[in-house]
Amino acid sequence: MTQSNSPKRHCMVVHAYYPYGETRVQRQAEALVRHGYEVDIICLRNKADAAATELHNGVRILRLPVRYNNYTRASGKFWEYLRFCLLAMLKLIQLHSQRSYNSVQTHNLPDFLVFATWYPKLFGAQVILDLHDLMPEFYQARYGGDTTSRLARLVYWQEKLSCRFANHIITVSELWRQTLIKRGVPADKCSVVMNVADHTIFRPQDGGSTAPTDNSCLRLIYHGTLTYRYGIDLILKAVAQVRQQAPVHVTIHGGGEYFSEMVALAKELNLSEDNVFFSTKNLALSDLPRLIRSAHVGLAPYRTDVFTDGIVPTKLMEYAALGLPAIAARTSAIQAYFADTMVEFFIPGDADDLARCILKLHQNRTRLAELACGAEIFNQRYNWEKLGNEYVTLIDRLSARL
Repeated sequence: MTQSNSPKRHCMVVHAYYPYGETRVQRQAEALVRHGYEVDIICLRNKADAAATELHNGVRILRLPVRYNNYTRASGKFWEYLRFCLLAMLKLIQLHSQRSYNSVQTHNLPDFLVFATWYPKLFGAQVILDLHDLMPEFYQARYGGDTTSRLARLVYWQEKLSCRFANHIITVSELWRQTLIKRGVPADKCSVVMNVADHTIFRPQDGGSTAPTDNSCLRLIYHGTLTYRYGIDLILKAVAQVRQQAPVHVTIHGGGEYFSEMVALAKELNLSEDNVFFSTKNLALSDLPRLIRSAHVGLAPYRTDVFTDGIVPTKLMEYAALGLPAIAARTSAIQAYFADTMVEFFIPGDADDLARCILKLHQNRTRLAELACGAEIFNQRYNWEKLGNEYVTLIDRLSARL
C-alpha cells in the first residue's frame, strides 16, 4: 500500500505525439502536476532524432519507437496499434516496478490499449480508460461497411471488454456517456470530462480582433485536422461563393490526409492568397490563441455522420474561450451545449448555407457582438478551471482506493 506521505504517481498512455499531439492529454497531465502528482506520459516518437525521454512543464515524457501512419486500411492501423500496445505494456512493467503508480490512464484510440496496464492493475493501480472517441462510431464513419460485419462486431467487442477491464471510464460528452451506458457500462463507472479549452492559455484579451466594417475583409479561421468529415472543402466552396459579394479571407491551420486535396480544390476554385492561406507550421498550444485572435470568426464545419454527430469540437470551445464568434454545423452534440445565441448554425454538409452564414456575419456586426456575449455564457458553465478540478478530484478519489 502507498504511504500517505509518498508522492501521488499517475501514468498516461496515449497513441499520439506529446506535447503537441493531444491537447486533452496535456491539459489533464499538467492539471495533475499542479496538484502535486508525479506524471509520466508514454507516447509515440515523432522523429528519429526526438528525445526518447524529456521533461515538459513538469511532465516526464517517455517516447516509444512507433510513429503515426495514415493507413487507408483498418488492418494497417490495427498492427500499428498492436505494436504500440505491446511496447507500452513492457514500458509499464518496467516503470511500475520502479515507481509504483497510484493510477494509470490510457487514452483511446485504440480502446484495447487499456490491456497494456495489466501489470500495474495486478499490483493495485487504478486503471482509467479515457474514450476521446467511440471506436465503433469512428470506424463506421471512417471505413464504412455493414455494422453487422465481422470487423464491426470485433470493434464493438473490444470496446465492451476494454470498458469491463478498466476501473473507471471517462468520455467527452454526456451524449457519449449515455451511449456507453446503453451498451452496458454502469452509470457510476462512467464520467464526463469535456474537451474545453485551457483557461490559462485560451482567454479573452482586451484590444483583440476588431469587428469588420461593411467594406473590410472578414477574416475566418479553421484549425485542426484536415479530413473529409470535418468539412474543410465546405469552407473553400463557401468562400468561393461569398468573395463575389464581400471580401473574405480564411486561414486553414493544420495538416492531415486531406491537405493535398484541399490545396488542389483551392486552385480549382481560383482562390488566391487574398482568399485562403494554408498554415502548416507546428505551433505550441500556448501560441495558438494568437493565431486564432487574428480572425473575426472561427469555423467548426463538421459533416454529420454516426461519429461526428456525437462530437463537441474542441476548436469550437477554444473559440468560445477566446470570445471569438463562431459558425458551427448543427449536429446533435453541438446543439446539446451551444444555443443559437452562442454560435451561428448552418446545415451540416451544406456549403451554400455556410456561405449564407459567412455573408450574414460580414454584414451584421450586431450579430457578431451577440455571439461573443453568448460565448461568455458558455464559458461560465463549462471552463477548464472548474472541469480540471473535477478531473483531479476524480483521480484523487480513484487513487484513494489503493
